[in-house]
Amino acid sequence: MAASAHGGINDRAAKGFADSANYDKYRPSYTATATEELLKQCRVSGRKHAKILDLAAGSGKFTEGLAQRPEEFEIIAVEPHDGMRDVLQSKKLSGVTVKTGRADSIPLEDESVDAVIAAQAFHWFANEPSLKEIHRVLRPHGVLGMLWNIEDYNAPQTYDASTPWEGKVRDLTWTFQDHEARFRHQKWRGVFEDQSKATPLSLLVAKDQLFSLPLGEQQERFEVWLGKEQVWERYATISHIAVLGGEEREKTYKTVMDALNSPEVQVNEKGEVAVHGVTFIVWTSKIPEDGRESLMDVEMPGS
Repeated sequence: MAASAHGGINDRAAKGFADSANYDKYRPSYTATATEELLKQCRVSGRKHAKILDLAAGSGKFTEGLAQRPEEFEIIAVEPHDGMRDVLQSKKLSGVTVKTGRADSIPLEDESVDAVIAAQAFHWFANEPSLKEIHRVLRPHGVLGMLWNIEDYNAPQTYDASTPWEGKVRDLTWTFQDHEARFRHQKWRGVFEDQSKATPLSLLVAKDQLFSLPLGEQQERFEVWLGKEQVWERYATISHIAVLGGEEREKTYKTVMDALNSPEVQVNEKGEVAVHGVTFIVWTSKIPEDGRESLMDVEMPGS
């Protein structure tokens, strides 16, 4: 990640999310079904007053859903970006304590939370120091849950776009290369794959494994109808688009609008177009210290 002069926040994240109010206005929330599935996999669905860390909570898009749940969770929302945190605090959500902090420096005690959830964020801090910190604050056998709303126009290249215009805008998205690993690059998976190279024939490094593999994963398709200008506003909240200015921003806007105004684009009676995407739900369980030690006690084949 690029060095930062923004209180330890990645430079491009800090600049890309500077317009926190617009981010909160145009970015999508999470469906009740996706939220329920993640909480179930995190083993906190139905658990009264479970303690949840909402890590890199941003403006509180996911925090709001947590705060409305009947379990009356104790929620600690940790966010390093001043603007995002201000928007979150202004919502005055019940049961939510907002703290300043980063994924590699979480302001919580050891083994103090039942679950850690990173919504639309884990790719920014998919590194070993952050994974160790998350492991530290989770209670034994606690779960790390990750959630992303990914529109077709911001998806991995291997995914089929639902419509031609979304495919054109996705092609545009992939022309921006600032050397930051975002969800669509799928590099965030590497921190889990690299945490341990243990195999049935080589358990000597199993003591270094922090979280269980393979990752649990589910997907939920979504569709939302938006006016064409609203589509642009939503697209413009993507961090590497948000930082554009001048001619480059105008050119990007024109490319998006040309795609939206293509003859094959279907609109409803309000002049809105359908925006498609997938909510990605991912989870993995903490391997406690005694669990890792037990792996070392497994008798090796042929011993």
